[in-house]
Amino acid sequence: MLDERDRKILDLLQTDAGISVTDLADRVALSVSACSRRIQRLEESGHIARRIVVLDREKMGVPTTVYALIKTAHHADEWIERFRKAIGDIPEIVEAHRLTGNYDYILKIVLPRVEQYDVIYKKIVRKVELFDVSASISMEELKSGASIPVGYAQ
Repeated sequence: MLDERDRKILDLLQTDAGISVTDLADRVALSVSACSRRIQRLEESGHIARRIVVLDREKMGVPTTVYALIKTAHHADEWIERFRKAIGDIPEIVEAHRLTGNYDYILKIVLPRVEQYDVIYKKIVRKVELFDVSASISMEELKSGASIPVGYAQ
């Protein structure tokens, strides 16, 4: 069971995973050793899945975001696995979700420029048959980040 200090630790770590244990302990009013033990427990329990570095997309040369909405006529496990493998091999596809509603999947694709989308599209359709693909270009990012609310954690 998580308490408020655990939640605060999680919130601070997801904002800056590089924060020192000393600074973190100070911010949550714990000793360094107690804070370190809590972090280890949160990792062992799976509350902390991994620690990553978020790169600046402009500096990395991929400022453009395209969302591809996909419909398929295929829903068999074999097709889904081929699709999963096809998109898994394309690093520009940074997120993929199976959906309810009018479309089956949505892909978040990061690119150097919008014209590069056609290259990604062709890589996918060479490997799996799709019924319909509709792409939308993000004009402006209003909110971004991997942070999730910590108040629901048990």
